[in-house]
Amino acid sequence: MATRPSASASLRAFLDQWLFRLGPDRGRVVLQQRRIFILPTRTGLLFALALVVMLLGAINYDLSLGHALVFLLAGLGLVAMVHTFRNLVGLSLSFGRLEPVFAGDNVHLPIYLENSRADARRALDFSAWGRDLGTWEVEGGNQGVATLALGTEHRGRFTPPRLTLASHYPLGLFRAWSYLQPATSCLVYPRPLTLPLPPREPSRRGSDPGGSHGQEDFAGLRPRQPSDSTRHIAWKAAARDDGQRPLLVKQFAGGAARELLFSWAALPPDMDEETRLSALTGWVLQADALGQPYLLQLPQRQLGPATGPTHRDACLQALALHGLEGTFSSDPEEEGEHGPGHA
Repeated sequence: MATRPSASASLRAFLDQWLFRLGPDRGRVVLQQRRIFILPTRTGLLFALALVVMLLGAINYDLSLGHALVFLLAGLGLVAMVHTFRNLVGLSLSFGRLEPVFAGDNVHLPIYLENSRADARRALDFSAWGRDLGTWEVEGGNQGVATLALGTEHRGRFTPPRLTLASHYPLGLFRAWSYLQPATSCLVYPRPLTLPLPPREPSRRGSDPGGSHGQEDFAGLRPRQPSDSTRHIAWKAAARDDGQRPLLVKQFAGGAARELLFSWAALPPDMDEETRLSALTGWVLQADALGQPYLLQLPQRQLGPATGPTHRDACLQALALHGLEGTFSSDPEEEGEHGPGHA
């Protein structure tokens, strides 16, 4: 039976949503005053303490120039605070598409920055999981791209963590920051394990009675279709035609078509689940590189036999999400400092 959240937990969630804007950011995000926070840095606190000491000395010794110097430096600090805040306010951001990767590789998140003001935005620092991800700047009236490398460890669906955009510009006396939560995700495939391909199985589709789609003997040339693999293109014939005719592909005849069977049950019984998924991923990539038809058999699921990028992507997606109910979190409070984990 589900438990009802406590009043304190509900209040905290409400304050987080209202104060820190923790909801997913979709489309174009413009940093307004309510999304930007600013506090003095350690350097700023030491600067303020030094001003207090100087002011006390000026009062004690009745130094007019001492008072003038203190107030001048205090004004400089206030001006620095305004410029630190202005370095972020009004900045527009939008998030690009994430491409699938293999477990252990970095997900590259493009963030498009648009500066509509005439003055440049300097020293824009991005961070996540308590780690710095890089520093960028955008000239006045221009656009820029900040590409963040986010590490992955496990397969599944990766959701970027909450990002922090901060700036100490121009004097480092204050730190202004804003939180960003990209509303995007991508698949993380199992890390491929290279093993010898299993023996081919007789095709379940049967041999071609016309003898025009076998893989044994060369039978001639025909015009290329969009679905034909580039490995069968007759490049020598294309060179002779000097590109004046449509591309031709080689036809083969003879021999019954055979397909590769990648079965979960065929792997050694002492192999754990993640290693099995890595082995199947390696087989799928090898078969796709060779242009061979293959069939993927998982518990309660079967894909193929087929070839091509569409079949490959479907198999990799099935392997990435096998046994996972949904997306996995990338909250450092739930997963530690090393990034995402399983659902």
